[in-house]
Amino acid sequence: MVLGSAVASPLCTWLIAACMTVGNDKRDFYKPSIFLQCPKKLNRRNLVGQKSKNGGSGINSLMSFCHFQPCEEYYNSQRLSSSFAFFEGNVFSVGPLKCKQRSLSQASHSGKTLAVAEQLVKPVKTDKKVTKKKRRVVVTGLGVVSPLGHDADVFYGNLLEGEIKNFSADGWVSPKLSKRADKFMLYLLTAGKKALADGGITDEAMEKLDKAKCGVIIGSALGGMKVFSEAIEALRVSHKKMNPFCVPFATTNMGSAVLAMDLGWMGPNYSISAACATSNLCILSGANHIISGETDMMLCGGSDAAIIPIGVGGFAACRILSQRNDDPTKASRPWDIHRDGFVMGEGAGVLLLEELEHAKRRGATIYAEFLGGSFTCDAYYTTEPHRDGRGILCIEKALAKSGVDRKDVNYVNAHATSTQLADLKEYQAIVRCFGQNTELRMNSTKSMIGHLLGAAGAVEAIATVKAIQTGWVHPNINLDHPDEGVDTNVLVGPKKEHLDIKVALSNSIGFGGPNSSIVFAPYKD
Repeated sequence: MVLGSAVASPLCTWLIAACMTVGNDKRDFYKPSIFLQCPKKLNRRNLVGQKSKNGGSGINSLMSFCHFQPCEEYYNSQRLSSSFAFFEGNVFSVGPLKCKQRSLSQASHSGKTLAVAEQLVKPVKTDKKVTKKKRRVVVTGLGVVSPLGHDADVFYGNLLEGEIKNFSADGWVSPKLSKRADKFMLYLLTAGKKALADGGITDEAMEKLDKAKCGVIIGSALGGMKVFSEAIEALRVSHKKMNPFCVPFATTNMGSAVLAMDLGWMGPNYSISAACATSNLCILSGANHIISGETDMMLCGGSDAAIIPIGVGGFAACRILSQRNDDPTKASRPWDIHRDGFVMGEGAGVLLLEELEHAKRRGATIYAEFLGGSFTCDAYYTTEPHRDGRGILCIEKALAKSGVDRKDVNYVNAHATSTQLADLKEYQAIVRCFGQNTELRMNSTKSMIGHLLGAAGAVEAIATVKAIQTGWVHPNINLDHPDEGVDTNVLVGPKKEHLDIKVALSNSIGFGGPNSSIVFAPYKD
């Protein structure tokens, strides 16, 4: 090892110095040398082990190739000569070296080659730090299928007033697919296409898109439960009675895949499944694809349809559903002292995220800017949040990644599902983070639409964006007797309220402990 170092040090130093000092004119320093211009010639045979015709080594060939020779003082170094002797009969065969051609600078002729090398390899100091401008992400389209409406404007208008609507996929999904597909997929396809329509992506506009830079990430917590449940019942008769699409249509990624097939979008396409935090993770991942430059446009969100016997029965077995069956309209009551569990809902929410300059070039309407987000894990229990309120870590990380000061956040759309422990622990984490902000207002969309499981985060993100756009935040209904642990000055009351939102945060939490927080703000050029 010592001998190898003795060889490597002077040899490598000479190569660096020689290759960087081809000419003695300063202008020559910036010209690419032949050594750099001919990479194909620099294979192992050219550099080592190849005998020259006169008995020299590959080093001789290299020196002839680079059109320069080291000085006599360098050759007279006993240390270098003894070191080269080690390689006789092995890799190198170094014969007597003669200086036939001298084109080094005056410094190297006077024995200062090493000093020249040291000068040239010193890092160049610059006064200004060169940074790449971060790509900004904006929301340009909204699509929703929910208990309160299937158009973003209608949905939010009903959130402000409180009215129920019915669903139809007519005009959005082909009749043939409607008969075969699970409801979660029908919701997803409808919401996705409505988001495009809302974003001004007409057939003509679609033709102008670079479809390789357009992607879909729409997740689901439970996937196609209905189509799979029906297949199990058919199997009791015979496997021949099963829907041949029962397996692919049950997978959580198939909704995103079918939507991409309809649109011809060839960018990133997958599904994230993280229980009730699914949508937020899909939105954050979609935004990251845009920020990285991989895509210009992403459809992101979530969809779920689990109101079937096995779905309702499964959640009932977990003992987390409300039992207020005699008064169902009052059953979902986040932060109320008499809350006794959540109410299941179905639906889908899809946001069209777009790179800012791309959106401006096509004249898109910008609803809000997506600033960033984060997700963490409680690492505690299957169906409960950690009792010390670890969700605050996720909120703080989301603010840090978004470059937002906590005093600027004045609206939070909370996860608040109407369960005893989770509502209070999330509230405490939020107040601990933003409690000094007297303008802070908080509400729960679930008080009116129930819990849409994997779709909840996207539908609530749409509510958050609409609150930014309209300047109105929807009420918390059924909050008749607030829990003793909450401050009613923070919570929105039973009627809508006007709010000039500076920065808004939307939370989602799921089984297994995933916490997710995403941040939106009014768009400012």
